[in-house]
Amino acid sequence: MTHGRVNPAHTLDTQGITGLGDVYYNYLEPALIETALKNGEGTLGKGGAFLVTTGAHTGRSPKDKFVVRTPSVENSIWWDNNTPMDADKFDVLHADMLAHMKGRDYYVQDLFGGADPSQRLDVRVVTELAWHGLFIRHMLRRPEASELESFIPEFTIINCPSFKADADKHGCRSETVIAMHFDKKLILIGGTAYAGENKKSVFSLLNYLLPEKGIMPMHCSANHAPGNPADTAIFFGLSGTGKTTLSAEPSRTLIGDDEHGWSDRGSFNFEGGCYAKTINLSPTAEPEIFATTEKFGTVIENMVFDPETKELDFEDDSLTANMRCAYPLHYISNASETALGGHPKNIIMLTCDAFGVLPPIARLTPAQAMYHFLSGFTSKVAGTERGVTEPEPTFSTCFGAPFMPRRPEVYGKLLQGKIAKHGSTCWLVNTGWTGGAYGTGSRMPIRATRALLSAALDGSLNKGEFRRDANFGFDVPVSAEGVADVILDPRRTWDNPEAYDRQAAKLVDMFSANFEQYLPHIDADVKAAAIG
Repeated sequence: MTHGRVNPAHTLDTQGITGLGDVYYNYLEPALIETALKNGEGTLGKGGAFLVTTGAHTGRSPKDKFVVRTPSVENSIWWDNNTPMDADKFDVLHADMLAHMKGRDYYVQDLFGGADPSQRLDVRVVTELAWHGLFIRHMLRRPEASELESFIPEFTIINCPSFKADADKHGCRSETVIAMHFDKKLILIGGTAYAGENKKSVFSLLNYLLPEKGIMPMHCSANHAPGNPADTAIFFGLSGTGKTTLSAEPSRTLIGDDEHGWSDRGSFNFEGGCYAKTINLSPTAEPEIFATTEKFGTVIENMVFDPETKELDFEDDSLTANMRCAYPLHYISNASETALGGHPKNIIMLTCDAFGVLPPIARLTPAQAMYHFLSGFTSKVAGTERGVTEPEPTFSTCFGAPFMPRRPEVYGKLLQGKIAKHGSTCWLVNTGWTGGAYGTGSRMPIRATRALLSAALDGSLNKGEFRRDANFGFDVPVSAEGVADVILDPRRTWDNPEAYDRQAAKLVDMFSANFEQYLPHIDADVKAAAIG
């Protein structure tokens, strides 16, 4: 039986998905919560938040993600980074998943990927869990009721956590699978209840489709000066580097916290919500994000809570360090109503340096920006991926390698061209360790990071005195208002300067070794910017 609002010409039956139980199309938040509670999928929390745990999978499963290898994508997919799946194996997987779905109830959300109407992707998300429907309804752009009457899905995602893949039969690695078929415009997800797989699948789709239109897809947050979208800033960075926290600065207008595009018109959010980490979330340091954890419909994922009072424990990471909350953008008071910005005036590349070598902020030339964008150095933070229990230094090109279907140079050249055309100022910001490496030093003070970013965005930092970094060749400010001078020179924060020098040399060597793979594909100025 069909329930809800849907284009009658484009029901699941018309897509060959038949024999299901009840199908609920485009339920709104109250109905989704009511249904999820009735199904026993989670618990109602304070303020009407929905509290849920995701079982064994509390983070993404990048090793279980596949792209179907077909002639149409053979020469455009970065196969060194994307594991191929045989088309015949995908067909078997698809048939088996459809058979598994028969007789079961499903929840369908028809949504937009992209705030710019001229560039958006119409996505249908079919979920076994009602709360997954709530989650993805927060995360993507929600059509008006009138738009649903004519909605035609361009891509469909089917998510069945209870389906267990067969590695030999389906050409995958384990019982968990995320398989993307660009020709069939279909993504199949099975064996994991972690909701983030839904949103990152849409990001991966846009990362493949948009470059053909000359649009730069970016794993970044973004904001702009109040009333002035021309003063837009974007913040590249992997999970745990501070994208969500730093972009939610109350004095600026939030465009979005994770995924954006840069077109000839300007910047635009892919999403309609935020997916914030909540471990050690502070009502003082992040009051707006903290407040969302007690708002109606916010999805609270993998947090420990008091069974009677429903009080959340923001410090207990016994389930995972990757505890999160998902909420619509309008829950942040300074969020943009349009989620559109101008061409970025400032580009910030966030890194979490577990070596304690990088300064809290550095100014980059355009060539240095390309070098650090392609390098994508950071440290994976505990819990974001399965098996990561403490920070691990890593290079994730374009600050988002797991979501990049094309070669890094495709995105790098797009960004390079847009920086050259629009004159963006580029900064590298370290939110990782200072005064020593992980285990010895301490995390960079958030107040110092915020003060430096404010000075960078208002232009005052650019007018001050800079020194040339001996290890990486970029410019580092000598002083900044509200920040102790010593923290701007990481060597001075170490008890043993010689130990810092050894650590810095080690990191430089890691950068150089990693960057060798890009040398045949980049311009001479970027090669010259490769260290010092």
